[in-house]
Amino acid sequence: MSIRHKAHPWHGIEAGENAPKVVTAFIEIVPSDTIKYEIDKASGYLRIDRPQKFSNMIPTLYGFIPQTYCSEEVAEYASLMSGKKVVKGDGDPLDICVLSERPVTHGDILVQAVPIGGFRLVDNGEADDKIIAVMKGDEFYRLWNDVSDCPASYIDRLKHYFLTYKHLPSENIVIEITHVYGRAEAHEVIKRAMADYQYHFGHYTL
Repeated sequence: MSIRHKAHPWHGIEAGENAPKVVTAFIEIVPSDTIKYEIDKASGYLRIDRPQKFSNMIPTLYGFIPQTYCSEEVAEYASLMSGKKVVKGDGDPLDICVLSERPVTHGDILVQAVPIGGFRLVDNGEADDKIIAVMKGDEFYRLWNDVSDCPASYIDRLKHYFLTYKHLPSENIVIEITHVYGRAEAHEVIKRAMADYQYHFGHYTL
């Protein structure tokens, strides 16, 4: 009997043969979650990071793009496009929000997603971009081709979550969204995150 191994969600799954136009997203948390789950980098299993603070809940499916990494290339682009000093990437896979008309009840799943834009988020001087995407084939959101197609109120809701989800009165955390950018910049961020991954983890073997 052969032993089957679960692919590591970060290293063992590809970003997608059509990336950055269509990417594979590994979903960690969904809008109904009151706990923030996060991938354990060593094992590949989901772990509890922390309870969601107050009533703050993620408005979309949320996870990361496999075989991406936010490091030098991502930080360089964040500095170039924002005019701010971004010292480095946050050292995590590239985060992604995926819009879907139909509810998804749990994470630890893979979704094909079409990037339409993103947030240039700087967290204590580190690049922590959030790609905004729509679920491939979604009957409603597939009509959105660029973040400019999204209502401002929807973008404001996403921005509010990311500006407050780490907030603790006892901690001095400086989080800033310098820009909301469109599809072309999202593609560039994804390509740079893929390049950062290859530089740091291209030798990775399962």
